[in-house]
Amino acid sequence: MLVALRCVIHRDLLLAVRRSSDVLTVLLFFVIVVSLFPLGIGPDPALLRTIAPGVIWVAALLASMLALQRMFASDHADGTLEQMLLGATPLGMIVGAKVLAHWLVSGLPLVLISPALALQFDFPREFLGTLVLSLFLGTPVLSLIGAIGTALTLGLRGGGALLALLVLPLYVPVLIIGAGAAEAAVSGLGGQAQLLLLGALLVFAAAFAPWAAAVALRISME
Repeated sequence: MLVALRCVIHRDLLLAVRRSSDVLTVLLFFVIVVSLFPLGIGPDPALLRTIAPGVIWVAALLASMLALQRMFASDHADGTLEQMLLGATPLGMIVGAKVLAHWLVSGLPLVLISPALALQFDFPREFLGTLVLSLFLGTPVLSLIGAIGTALTLGLRGGGALLALLVLPLYVPVLIIGAGAAEAAVSGLGGQAQLLLLGALLVFAAAFAPWAAAVALRISME
């Protein structure tokens, strides 16, 4: 089973390298959206520091949604998904491996580049670690939740709009807690409570979301 999961991750990463334009599109979208706010709002440092966590988190959420549809689309188009459904490896484990590969190419780059973007907002450097850690814990939750919505809308006409309607309400708690962690740290309250909540959400989503997405995939393929 571990060999099969490693092969799934390796295959998805290899396909992402071959389609590097898709990965760069998500990253450039994140960079452009975050960079536009300081230009539009003005040079007030206090205001920029206040809005920085929310802006970066909203941009990360939108960029994550931009990459969701390709999580299962290529496998569905070339028939690989049917083979996964018929294989001996539990589908929930395969979905978990695919979500991990998806996060490595679409979520992790956003986490790594976020400190540089936060400096545009004059965000205090001593709290950059809290911001990065909140994104590191929160973006996998976005991918896990998005996997369920992607599986439910697989192959549907207008699936992109329906996907947004399904996952956005579920993204709101993650957005509030993630942005709140950095805001609490800057205000002197400490962001440990919010980070612990994000960690709990990640554990819960990692335990249940792949299996829920597997059920949704079976429904979509029938």
